Amino acid sequence: MGKDKMFGTSLRSSLCGKVDKGNIGNTVKLCGWVNKRRDHGNLIFVDLRDFTGLVQLVFDPNYNKKAHSIAKGIRNEHVLCVEGDVRKRTEDTINPDLKTGEVEVFVKDIDISSKALTPPFGIDDNKIDEMTRLKYRYLDLRTPRMQKNLRTSAKVIENTRRYFYDNGFVEVETPILAKSTPEGARDFLVPSRINPTKFYALPQSPQLFKQILMFSGFDRIFQIARCFRDEDLRADRQLEFTQIDLEMSFVKREDIITIIEGLMQRLFKDILSIDIDIPFKRLDYTESIDRYGTDKPDLRYDMGIKDISGIFEGSEIKIFKSVLEKNQRIKCIVVEDSSGFARKDLDDLVDTAKKYGAGGLVWIKVEDEKRLNSPIAKFFKDEEKKQLIDGLSLKKDNLVLIIADEDKKNSEILGQIRVDMAKKLGLAENKGYEFVWVVDFPLFEWDTDEGRLNSMHHPFTMPTEDTLEKLDDKPLEVMSKAYDIVLNGQEIGGGSIRINDIDIQRKIFGLLGLTEKRIEENFGFFLKALEYGAPPHGGIALGMDRLSMNLGGLENIREVIAFPKTQSGVCMMTDSPSSVSEKQLQEVFVKIIKKKQDKD
Repeated sequence: MGKDKMFGTSLRSSLCGKVDKGNIGNTVKLCGWVNKRRDHGNLIFVDLRDFTGLVQLVFDPNYNKKAHSIAKGIRNEHVLCVEGDVRKRTEDTINPDLKTGEVEVFVKDIDISSKALTPPFGIDDNKIDEMTRLKYRYLDLRTPRMQKNLRTSAKVIENTRRYFYDNGFVEVETPILAKSTPEGARDFLVPSRINPTKFYALPQSPQLFKQILMFSGFDRIFQIARCFRDEDLRADRQLEFTQIDLEMSFVKREDIITIIEGLMQRLFKDILSIDIDIPFKRLDYTESIDRYGTDKPDLRYDMGIKDISGIFEGSEIKIFKSVLEKNQRIKCIVVEDSSGFARKDLDDLVDTAKKYGAGGLVWIKVEDEKRLNSPIAKFFKDEEKKQLIDGLSLKKDNLVLIIADEDKKNSEILGQIRVDMAKKLGLAENKGYEFVWVVDFPLFEWDTDEGRLNSMHHPFTMPTEDTLEKLDDKPLEVMSKAYDIVLNGQEIGGGSIRINDIDIQRKIFGLLGLTEKRIEENFGFFLKALEYGAPPHGGIALGMDRLSMNLGGLENIREVIAFPKTQSGVCMMTDSPSSVSEKQLQEVFVKIIKKKQDKD
């Protein structure tokens, strides 16, 4: 029972958390860290910990005087190797909270393998601030929480590999030292010592290499890929991260979706013992924006956005009248229960809307089926009140939040408020997992700051056949064969059917503002490969870290990465990034130019 052949070595015969009543009467050898020591004078108790859990050691001078003497010098986090006999605890000392709580090990031989300083926090303390945890990551990683998180990530990778092997995929690695091929985020650049003045770029994704493997006849490939993007960080984003990348030849969108839904089923079954129903729900991009204000909607709760412009077509309310005259829209969400909202909470919602970019927000609290409470209630016509109540099926304690603005803008703002309200009211708690595919994205979006087109996904996404002819004169109306998979309001993957026609690919580059020289410098090798026959192909990249985060019920991506960076891109443990010597700079022909200080 306690014997573990896989982990058995000359130093240990069992793991700490595996010792149980089946071992009573046996001698075991254990190794681990001291989690806690309790000196009761005649007896010394030690909780020994490894990655499987705790077991109680007993040092009794009547059992072994030498071991008891050595145990007097034991401190928390010392590393021990012990040998002892497993005994059943007395009924009054059984610990039902421990897997090993029915037994204890009377130690007859002990070796203090390594002594430890007093740690800055207890390994079982869950209230340590994150910066301290990251600084002492080697201690934080010992905690049951982090052991569980990283082992969940490992199971994701293990099960993913098995699934793809079972489905005929070949695992192929692609370069880390690659070429700068701007695809959205800023590249991390690596100077080359043996090619002076030249730079590698760390891959933002293995996108082009995946496609070239399709050109090369590999048919189905996957990769657990390390990716690097020099972008601003947040709770679900890191400078370096892991993607589950796949690419398939001679496929349509449905083939990719089927493969990924099968993978999700296996991961949730094998890791969480949860049966996931397929096929997943589908939303086209326009519907997702209109109903939820985002292309990554959380479907664990409703609170959808509704267009109420028609109710106020003849309104004399100044803001509504002004908006409708500009052909803009009036939209709202309905919060089911506002009974816990004071007037200050409602005023705070107005400030929140302004923070998100709204000119303001109108709230209406439903006192009963006929009476509305709002700062602008006195301006409502009786017919408007009736249409609001009937059209939105309002009832007592509902709260209507209204924004009047440009169509997409007010949807996006209400979408953010929708998420805030769901968190405040706990609407997503204990609601399980809700997947949705968002499909039929526009091919381009307009960058107002730069005054040019950007790819909605990336430049290698195939336009749809029925909108392809609009590339020349109406590019913003061109749709793409792109698809995102969303889980509980987080995009965990995105993909598309790729361009396999060199003329279309060149046209896309041109529409994105790339000159012929730039196209040749950045993508010449890729276009050359396209000239030799490329199959119809497509793929997807899943954020492995985000997926692990969801499987672990976590909200911060740093919880599933062993050595993450902070929001400012710093590793607290190693203090990187750091300066390097002048000699190192000279070897790669790099000179540091100090920023000029702003003059007063």
